[in-house]
Amino acid sequence: MAPLLYLAGVVVMFLLWVKVKGLDYVIVHQRWIFVCVFLLPLSVVFDVYYYARAWLIFKMCSAPKLHDQRVRDIQRQVREWKKEGGKTYMCTGRPGWLTVSLRVGKYKKTHKNIMINMMDILEVDTKRQVVRVEPLANMGQVSALLNSIGWTLPVLPELDDLTVGGLVMGTGVESSSHIYGLFQHICVAYELVVSDGSLIRCTEEENSDLFHAVPWSCGTLGFLVAAEIKIVPAKPWVKLRYEPVRGLENICQRFTDASQNKQNTFVEGIQYSLDSAVIMTGTMSDHAEPDKINRIGLHFQPWFFKHVEGYLKEDWCGVEYIPLRQYYHRHTRSLFWELQDIIPFGNNPVFRWLLGWMVPPKISLLKLTQGETIRQLYEQHHVVQDMLVPMKHLHSAIKCFHQHINVYPLWLCPFLLPPGKGMVHPTGQEEELYVDIGAYGEPHVKHFEANASVRQLEKFVRDVHGFQMLYADVYMTREEFWQMFDGRLYHRLREELGCKEAFPEVYDKICKSARH
Repeated sequence: MAPLLYLAGVVVMFLLWVKVKGLDYVIVHQRWIFVCVFLLPLSVVFDVYYYARAWLIFKMCSAPKLHDQRVRDIQRQVREWKKEGGKTYMCTGRPGWLTVSLRVGKYKKTHKNIMINMMDILEVDTKRQVVRVEPLANMGQVSALLNSIGWTLPVLPELDDLTVGGLVMGTGVESSSHIYGLFQHICVAYELVVSDGSLIRCTEEENSDLFHAVPWSCGTLGFLVAAEIKIVPAKPWVKLRYEPVRGLENICQRFTDASQNKQNTFVEGIQYSLDSAVIMTGTMSDHAEPDKINRIGLHFQPWFFKHVEGYLKEDWCGVEYIPLRQYYHRHTRSLFWELQDIIPFGNNPVFRWLLGWMVPPKISLLKLTQGETIRQLYEQHHVVQDMLVPMKHLHSAIKCFHQHINVYPLWLCPFLLPPGKGMVHPTGQEEELYVDIGAYGEPHVKHFEANASVRQLEKFVRDVHGFQMLYADVYMTREEFWQMFDGRLYHRLREELGCKEAFPEVYDKICKSARH
């Protein structure tokens, strides 16, 4: 009885303190309290529901039948919109706060919302080596199911909540991308409901132009209702080698060499300062040396980027064996390194043991509860950007990042970019090695100004024929945007498919003025 009374007293005192200080004050200045008390438990409930639902539906084999019904419902909604005169653009009815992007699109309030409730894994075909999934199935679901039956995606982007639809219509990259390319390059088919309500399937051989135009189009050519994605056999372990490197020249050279070596299944770098980094190379393995196993995904283990930093501080190389799925989601618990700004003591051993099993909080719930004050603070004092630049310009790119934003750590992830005719491809007709430079955190340059500083990065990226991931804040003008991206095929298909009256142009969905 006494413990319950004590707990009740603590809750009452907390509520009185919130009442005196005001909810806005608590959310802004002591956000960790709100996150730990409310958002972490809610996030666990979300996860349990979605994983249980996905597992049951797949095991009962009901997903394909339900899928056909859902597709017909989307077609009905589109035809009703057309019958009513098509007075406004269409967009998905999924609330903006549910996406992984840090911003919420304003267009959701003015466009016709088409409800798309499609979050299932439809089929795993091991003979063809493809998995067929609905657009709202996320990477956590996909990796859990595929790994349990001995398969995996060649490119499995890091965060659990990233959806197939977001990765197709936007993009995705992972430490195996130096072999397989971006997420779009492991997709073999898309199924879309287009502006007249018809269902179109596109592949490299069938409706080839549409197949190449869909990636990066952000839902402005049609509604994705299914995708077929390559799968490859999985092994239970990743043998991961950690190598600390000093000096920017050495970092760039060592990282380039590791990325060009196809013997490495995985390549990744975390840069902790202008002249210090740890480069990681890995291969899948059937067996693990017992004394070198590190189950980094367990809730009480240190956050991965902090664990990696230990090799830099000790200045020694090391080898570990990590369970495959835990490797894939190694940055999930700390949201790369973003969670340290929300829960400053989150990597403390006591916190990890007691509450680590509940992290991370859902990005969607963080967005939903952030309020206008936090949104403005993040916009002016926080950077979340992924810039894709040719590997040959890595040295100058890192110096540009250091000069204009000075955010560390930086995430370095190599990827192979094949020639093509869509929005993103190299300048020539040969594949080229690129690198994703991810900057997530508080800038440490004097007089940082979000618009001016990010525009400097965008200009550098355009000048070297690189690309900016579109989930982030885009400050480019329309003209600058289409200098960065190849819009020829995209614009032609928008004309042919009647998209100009049905969907906004991609720039109008992702530019800074379209989000808040």
